[in-house]
Amino acid sequence: MTGNHNSNLPPRSQRTISDSRTEQAHIVLPMDVNANFGLFGGKLMEWIDIVAAVVARRHCGHQVTTAAVDQLEFLAPARLNDIVVLRGRMTYAGNTSMEVCVETYVEEAENWGTSRLVNRAYLTMVALDYQYKPTAVPLLVATTEEEKAELEAAEKRVRERRGRR
Repeated sequence: MTGNHNSNLPPRSQRTISDSRTEQAHIVLPMDVNANFGLFGGKLMEWIDIVAAVVARRHCGHQVTTAAVDQLEFLAPARLNDIVVLRGRMTYAGNTSMEVCVETYVEEAENWGTSRLVNRAYLTMVALDYQYKPTAVPLLVATTEEEKAELEAAEKRVRERRGRR
């Protein structure tokens, strides 16, 4: 996406996907687990929301709010003492909203050196001005073929969301 949709608007700034990538790591502690020593799903959701907010804020330079979690799949558990790594990136930027993908990986305590994907979530974030009203965000520029394909997939998800309203 490299141009404005409405030529009557002033030009918008542009940011690449790599400008806002974010990674966060946690060791799963006793306070983070349920009776089966698995990470609480709600705790992981909190971490995902924080990573998505950091990505979106880095992209737009404004406060943001979470508007929706479109997809949240728990593919496998994280257990006590595992390392949980969350990697977030922009996948789409509209006028005031952004889609962020956060992927969660687990490095198991008993199997150091290996990492497996346990969760992928897509969140819609909205940029807010100083009066907490939605405000314009920079255009998202995809620079690699993989990023371009992901941007196309995100645009399709956005159209599908709009169709469900």
